[in-house]
Amino acid sequence: MGIMRKALAAAVLLMAGVLGGAHAALAVTPTAVVIEDRAGVLDRNRLLPAVEATDFYQPTKVAVYTYNGTAADNLNEEVLRFARAEHPEWISPDGQKWADGLFIFALDPTGRHVGTYMGEDRKVSPDQREDIQNASKELLRDAQWTDGTIAGIRRGAELINQPWYRSTAFLVTAWAAVAAAVCGAAAWLIVRWRTRVSCRRELERGDASYANVSMDLQVTELNASTIPESSRYGSTVLEKHRTFLARYNTATALANQVHALSSRDLSRRPNLKLVRSYADAAAELDALDDVIADTNTLLNRGAAWPAAWEHQLAPFRSDLNGVEELLSQRRGEGSSATAAALRSFRDESRSDLERWTAELADGTITPETALDRLRDARTRLSDLLKNHAETVIGAYARNEKEAGLMRKEMEAAQTGARPGARYGRTWEPSILGTVYPSYYFFSVPTFNSGLSTGVSSVSTARGGTTTGYGSSGGSFSGSGSSSSF
Repeated sequence: MGIMRKALAAAVLLMAGVLGGAHAALAVTPTAVVIEDRAGVLDRNRLLPAVEATDFYQPTKVAVYTYNGTAADNLNEEVLRFARAEHPEWISPDGQKWADGLFIFALDPTGRHVGTYMGEDRKVSPDQREDIQNASKELLRDAQWTDGTIAGIRRGAELINQPWYRSTAFLVTAWAAVAAAVCGAAAWLIVRWRTRVSCRRELERGDASYANVSMDLQVTELNASTIPESSRYGSTVLEKHRTFLARYNTATALANQVHALSSRDLSRRPNLKLVRSYADAAAELDALDDVIADTNTLLNRGAAWPAAWEHQLAPFRSDLNGVEELLSQRRGEGSSATAAALRSFRDESRSDLERWTAELADGTITPETALDRLRDARTRLSDLLKNHAETVIGAYARNEKEAGLMRKEMEAAQTGARPGARYGRTWEPSILGTVYPSYYFFSVPTFNSGLSTGVSSVSTARGGTTTGYGSSGGSFSGSGSSSSF
């Protein structure tokens, strides 16, 4: 550790000497600001002062150009066309590059493109151009056109003609040797500590579930023995119960194995997987014995049947309560016809739930019929959510390729088959969740998850960078590129 401290001190002194000897970076505001807001989306009264107050490292002329294009347009080609027609001074004397000292920020709010272009003495690397564009995209996606433009220009000012000693590459390289040693040791300690904490947390979770299962084991067997096998629901739950004792014995063996681990053993990553397997096995058994109890109580109309019935309604109630939040989100298409159908079904279903409960109470319907109705209602909600998914996809996707990508993510969310996922879709601890596979019902949380990943996938696909200037650009090779947002 003494050697490490000396090495670190030497590196700090070296860095101080290098940075102390470097000249302070020049900070100059733009030599001129030209705003050509042909799309009519910018607040000039906010944009102009903000850009004029932005510090660049070298005297730079800033030009802002907006126009309303289409998703299929090449923004680079459009910016060059506009410059040739309206601002030839933006182009170098030989007509092949952008003029020296120039930085152009271009925006197409309709076609959803953003571009950055620089003179040869102001150009940055392709990665830095992408960095400048990315700095504006989150705001642009929210239609904050002025703020997004300001953010992009400010990021450009940070990167254009950036002094070598302020560059990320230099700072990373300068500190790499010392940081590698220090961080390597720290990372090793942190990983072991976090693994130990995670193991203990999983162990506590497993022990709590295992204790519940063990304490209720005889009661679970008694409940299972009185579930009517003639019931479609009862017979399926009994199928799950037939492996209950074998799974309990497996959980017991895992419990013995993980409790034999020392504190040092709990710091090792392979053992975290073992402890988590124990916790998951015990938790699933704990949930299953509750389902067995509810099945027996509800189908036999035991004294606690109202609570057992409410457990079955809970997932559906949660979905109904989540409909409005789903429709009111930014891309929820809450004013569409499919949204109206969801709201109507939600209101109707809330009344149905109260009616079914009353009919169960007075014996008008059997528990089996009540479960059938609940299954049918959840199936209907699934269909309505799928219909609304098509509405949302149609509104967001620009073409069939993007629509297909979003549908794929929706399907992956429903089936739990997302690539790289550690687990499939979570089992629902209810009678219907036990009788039907996890993907049978399309829930509101699943819809939200699929929509989020679908939008993210499409946004990523749109983020590809365009560097050429199209067929009309000729031999023009100025530094610049554009991308979608």
